[in-house]
Amino acid sequence: MAMKRNGKSHVSSDSDEQFMSFKDVSLGPHEAQLRFRLIHFWEAPNPVKKTLIGLEMLLIDEQVSRFFNDSFQILVRLYVFVSYLFSSEVSFSFRDLLFQGTVIQGFIPPGRIKKYLPDMKRGSVYKLINFYGSKNKPVYRVADHVATVSFAWNSEMSVLHEIPISFDEDRFRFHSHEDFEANCDLKGDLYDVIGHMKLVDGQTLIERPSLDDVKIVTTRHIVIHVQSHDGPVLKLYLWDQAATDFCKKFNSCENTPTVLLVTTVNTKRLGGTLALSSMSPTRVFMDYDVQPTRDYFTWLGSNPEIANQVCADVITKRETLSIAEIFSYMTQESAKAAFFECTATIDDVVHGSPWYYIACSGCHSKATNGPSSLICTNTKCQKVNTTGVLEYRAKISVYENNEQAFFVLLGDAGRELTGRHASELVSSYFEANKSEGADHEVPVPEALISTIGQTHKFCVKVTDHNFSGNTRAITVTKILSLDTPSPTEASVGNDIAAMSEGATQSGDAVCEPHKGGGDTADEGSKRACSSSDPTCEN
Repeated sequence: MAMKRNGKSHVSSDSDEQFMSFKDVSLGPHEAQLRFRLIHFWEAPNPVKKTLIGLEMLLIDEQVSRFFNDSFQILVRLYVFVSYLFSSEVSFSFRDLLFQGTVIQGFIPPGRIKKYLPDMKRGSVYKLINFYGSKNKPVYRVADHVATVSFAWNSEMSVLHEIPISFDEDRFRFHSHEDFEANCDLKGDLYDVIGHMKLVDGQTLIERPSLDDVKIVTTRHIVIHVQSHDGPVLKLYLWDQAATDFCKKFNSCENTPTVLLVTTVNTKRLGGTLALSSMSPTRVFMDYDVQPTRDYFTWLGSNPEIANQVCADVITKRETLSIAEIFSYMTQESAKAAFFECTATIDDVVHGSPWYYIACSGCHSKATNGPSSLICTNTKCQKVNTTGVLEYRAKISVYENNEQAFFVLLGDAGRELTGRHASELVSSYFEANKSEGADHEVPVPEALISTIGQTHKFCVKVTDHNFSGNTRAITVTKILSLDTPSPTEASVGNDIAAMSEGATQSGDAVCEPHKGGGDTADEGSKRACSSSDPTCEN
């Protein structure tokens, strides 16, 4: 067979075929064979252009000696075999030290995905003939190798059913809290994190947390507090598929899981606090899924004093941002829907637009008039013959120092601010103005106008509509007094006090497509989203 154009080929001792080792892969075209295990693959979308950049992969090649020449490797292999006969623990640890595969990132352009995807299965071993060594992207890297194996026009991949040599099942890149701090907001390497869970969706593990699948699908994320060994507690945001995978694994476990391993997380700083966020290639493992989680589970059982440690200040801390910081967060490429606290003063109530709306009695999304009844506009609800209820959707102007913003009071937030239900205020107006028709627009009530000049702590939510530029108005979900901790903080504090021993781009990377042999990545189909969020109408 033809040799590769760059460097030398690795000759396998178990076959007459010549295979290149990943460590020998360099930039440029290669007419050579690779043999590897497919650890993972995922779609790489461009969130700005809503296009598919391609299919990215994590690959590992066969186990080879990391040291010594061929003659010494023979002696080492003999030692490993003999030591295995007498002490498997020693032999395996020594073997893992000496023999490891090399991990590299792979890439398939969108126009070639259909050719290879039907035969791709995580964990299977493949042979690839002909490829292009492209430069590994500098942002959101998942492998240390300088090159990426890009599938070229003449690449041929086939499944290997009979495997004469050994391949590692997986490879993880664990780093310390100090490394996460040093790489925060740099958009560089995506590292893996392992630890024991302290809170899951705001719930302690004293009793098995109840996870609401529908809520997580709607909010697109779940937050887990994780402590790695005796380090600080970190807040981990899992988005979209990672959040779904977490819920499925967590709910399927017979016993409440405690150990969590999450791969390829991005480090962000929110409100001065270090946070970890899942990305497109993120995978989730628990208790006994893989060797690192099994080892950590054993370590945790041997160190109960660390397992029971808790730092209440870190666990219960909610991100508090200024108006300027919230607007800055909304412009970040990897921003996702999130909740924050913000203290601001009301300086006006917006007139000229409805301050309430007719909501579905079930999910509180907007309800519209159907042929004979009200119909919910929420695609996940779609109730017909729903009972309409009046809910707040009042737009207020607020300021903090020199920054100004528009907040939208939704539902209970309006009642918490005024002390009165929207339906009560509307009924009072029509009682006082009986000559007005039922379709008459009700002016902004005095209960809202009287809040002008008041300073409050607002719990706010930024959504996809803020990121798309449809609106800069920020949704308020709750009103807190300035000197009272939030109910979530108080309830978690009670849970911690009751415990005698103590208690997650995302965003996707905006990256250029890999190019091989003059090829450019084909353009994929665009993605679109819609919502019945009542704030979109302002």
